[in-house]
Amino acid sequence: MLDLPLTFLQRPAAAGTPKPWLLVLMHGVGSNEQDLFSLSSQIPDRFHVLSLRAPHRMGPGSHAWFDFSIEPGSGARSINEEQEAHSRAVVAQTVEAASAQLGIPPERVVVGGFSQGGIMALSLLLTRPELLHAAVVWHSRLLAQVVPLQASHDALHGKKLWLSHGTHDNVIPLANAQAIAHHMATLPVSVTYREYPSEHEIRPSELAATVTWLESLSTSPTPF
Repeated sequence: MLDLPLTFLQRPAAAGTPKPWLLVLMHGVGSNEQDLFSLSSQIPDRFHVLSLRAPHRMGPGSHAWFDFSIEPGSGARSINEEQEAHSRAVVAQTVEAASAQLGIPPERVVVGGFSQGGIMALSLLLTRPELLHAAVVWHSRLLAQVVPLQASHDALHGKKLWLSHGTHDNVIPLANAQAIAHHMATLPVSVTYREYPSEHEIRPSELAATVTWLESLSTSPTPF
């Protein structure tokens, strides 16, 4: 039994998998751990899948990693920085604890998320790269507050990122994904960037391409 700081759902890796991987998923605002867990049946069975529940309750079955507001007119977003910092810390603790309890080293850990969950995944990659090998960021953005906390180039060397977005996303505009790609171009991180003719959603073709990318990660020759 896993003992983790956050509520979660899990699907173990297939029995007998010699070197299992860990995929930790985080939902968007107003959702819960059931959301992305619904994708687990399509994740390669060499992955132990964890789907986390954000710590801030908005209502029945509705949770967030942090509160935010959008300024009328400009559309600028401001966040509750204290909540974001707390969530980022507790996600790091959860990933580290799951990795240790499952006996899966950070070199075989992938953290992913959609929308606000993608913010958390990207933030963890940039600030605590020693905890994971790669991140999946669907329809998300980079927090300005996280950039000054970014780890050194040496710590980020060899990490990998899947980044995808919808060209018609009216919740988090496409420019946010392009800004992430631009930022990552300055870092020693291998980025796979894709745009899809979709809104704020993970289309089947996008998920299939992400799964192919996960397969390539977990079947590549590695030193560990």
